[in-house]
Amino acid sequence: MGDGLPGGPGDGTVRGGVWSDLSGAARDVVQAGQVLGGVHFHGSAPVSMEIPVPRQLPGDVSGFVGRDAELAELDALHAGDGPDGLVPVVVIAGTAGVGKTSLAVRLAHRISERFPDGQLFVNLRGYDTGPPLVPAAALERFLRAFGVPASAIPAGLEERAELYRSLVAGKRALVVLDNAATAGQVRPLLPGTAGCLTVVTSRHRLSGLAVRDGARRITLGMLSEQESVNLITTATRGYRAGDDPDQIAELARLCARLPLALRIAAERAATHPLLALPELTAQLRDESTLWEALSSPDQEEADAVRTVFAWSYRTLPPPAARLFRLLGLHPGPDFSVHAAAALTGQDVRQTHNLLDLLAGAHLIESTGAERYQFHDLLRAYATNQAHQEESTEDQHSALNRVAVWYLHTADAARAAAQTLHPSVLSPEQTRPGPVTAFDGQQDAFAWHRREQANLLPVAQAAAQAGLDEIAWQLPATLHCLHIASGTFDDWLAMAHTGLEAARRLGDQTAQALMHDTLGTAYKDSRRLTQAAEQHQAALDLRTRIGDLSGVAESAGGLGLVHLWQRELDASRTRLEQALAFYQQHGPRLRTGPTLCGLAYVAADLGEHQQAARFAHQALAVYRETRADHYMHVDALLLLTRVARNAGDPAQAEEHMAEAKVILDATSSPALKAALHLEQAALHREQGRHDQALEAYWACETLERSVGNGTGQALAYNGLGQTLRALGRLPEAIDFHTMAVRILRDPPQPWHLARALAHLADTHADNDQPEHARQHRTEALTLLNGFTDPPATTLRRRLQELTTA
Repeated sequence: MGDGLPGGPGDGTVRGGVWSDLSGAARDVVQAGQVLGGVHFHGSAPVSMEIPVPRQLPGDVSGFVGRDAELAELDALHAGDGPDGLVPVVVIAGTAGVGKTSLAVRLAHRISERFPDGQLFVNLRGYDTGPPLVPAAALERFLRAFGVPASAIPAGLEERAELYRSLVAGKRALVVLDNAATAGQVRPLLPGTAGCLTVVTSRHRLSGLAVRDGARRITLGMLSEQESVNLITTATRGYRAGDDPDQIAELARLCARLPLALRIAAERAATHPLLALPELTAQLRDESTLWEALSSPDQEEADAVRTVFAWSYRTLPPPAARLFRLLGLHPGPDFSVHAAAALTGQDVRQTHNLLDLLAGAHLIESTGAERYQFHDLLRAYATNQAHQEESTEDQHSALNRVAVWYLHTADAARAAAQTLHPSVLSPEQTRPGPVTAFDGQQDAFAWHRREQANLLPVAQAAAQAGLDEIAWQLPATLHCLHIASGTFDDWLAMAHTGLEAARRLGDQTAQALMHDTLGTAYKDSRRLTQAAEQHQAALDLRTRIGDLSGVAESAGGLGLVHLWQRELDASRTRLEQALAFYQQHGPRLRTGPTLCGLAYVAADLGEHQQAARFAHQALAVYRETRADHYMHVDALLLLTRVARNAGDPAQAEEHMAEAKVILDATSSPALKAALHLEQAALHREQGRHDQALEAYWACETLERSVGNGTGQALAYNGLGQTLRALGRLPEAIDFHTMAVRILRDPPQPWHLARALAHLADTHADNDQPEHARQHRTEALTLLNGFTDPPATTLRRRLQELTTA
């Protein structure tokens, strides 16, 4: 039972090494591709984590010219033709704008077929005007690319690096780390396995990588004169004819033979075909170089780049020039047409035309449908021009406009995605121009994925600019979308930013809301102690200020944390506190999840009639309020479980059938997995073993896809129980063993005790009494902390079997 959207985080972690846990007959069955109770496993082991092959390289560089010698040297390094054999890490170093990224991407596309197990690319933003991408965030992206669900990504840097390296162990993968500032930014991202190649680009030499990690460095200089001429000639072909090669060489010299400057100059020449090259070079030579924001190891090169930027910028029409410099104030790494329009306060269509003009001049780059980004040098230049040409008030107004646009667009996405969480915006707040409209839940989720890299920087920029109301309202608005996506790093960072902003405002209501948001984030990422602390802080604040509806919300959140910890009496107390308020004061919809929570508590206590009563009441609320479909399914599956445990399979089948009708193609994998788990238990208890095995395996596959380790363990436990009933004891032991291993880390005492009890029973049937005794003894130790009736019954049975 949850308090947000379906498709969010599960319990525990993905076990990439689960396949190695199969040590007996079950492994033989799977490996041989035999039929397991009607489920056919083809070739590779489906119980291991099926790692997708990530393909994350950007498109090959258009119009790439030259660098033949460097490409040949890089090819030789990777092919092992050098004196030291294969090189695991290659550093492409060189000054800003020299074409390091273009060369790295060109190389990656040339050799990508040598790396069938995946190619990864990340811009570490080591020289951006904003903060660099930290290694933990880069690892999160890599792990997601390999199919690791959000809830299965560890919190710590070392744990993420360890999981990443375990996924690429024994594989051939290509990793491109662009714009690295330090060796420390790179080292956690190195695969550390033979057969992989990491290509790093940097303005620095990164000597530490050579000393500790066996890296080889290629220092990229300027293009040769002939390569520079070829680049300009290629870029202007079809637009100009008859230019004197010596004049082209002079233009290249004024650009310091740097590819970034050359491309901008070539575009200028192409778009002014009637202007003779001597006139263009004269303009470039005379261009002011007052800009001092760029630093470079070589001042002559820096002057050349500054000159080309200024030369191109000052020829822009005034609206385009204004858009260019205001884009330098955008907090995130890329921007949409609508965000750009918000920055300037202009019409979206006009902004789109101006963005195309800037992209045509190579001042920005198109990254996809209606999305753009800067080269880091051009971002620095644009930001500096904004600081020089826009007043402080105008700069603040631009940031405020784009932050307001993100806030209200996020609010529209929230409304399209779900009905449980209301808006935190007041009707009096100024709305921006046209806000993006969303065509349902999936469209809202897609927007959140596209803008994910921008949302945290926007919240942080708002806080730094004194826009504290936006700084807390944005994470509050995104709460339900964060639940669905499980982007825990950004979620927690944004909520902490919002909490500090609310404290500066002295807004205790907002502070409590941020504490509750943090509580949910910690709960969903399985950090239950921190979750309880945050919900308790919110509860204390709301009690102190007399916010009764807030007290109910915090009590409900705390009740869910207690439920996950199997502190059932405490959970019931908090949920009853929340229910009493919602039943008296509303909103009516909120009584539904609270009743469902109480039904789960009752079910865990073995109080079948009470659980059914609460679940039926919750379902009635959902039907009355037309709640989101996942809430209906949650209640129906709980009723299925209750009826099954009460010995009424016919009633359980009826509830299951109704839940199936509601589920559709857009339903979350977590909901579908829960349905398969209940379906499997029904089949098993009625002796339909082949169907049970199929349903358990379908559950396991879905739980693995969302990173729900507990769900996987329950499916393995069910497989073990079914195989035991079929007399296939060695296979049953293996599946119960896998369940136990998953439930040990992180420790889940109740589920682990039950899995150990099943494992012990199977060992006993297999004439292994000592194994059975060991597992029962461990289970009894785990049960010491539980006093509820089901735990007491299980403890009594284990004691009787242990002492017999």
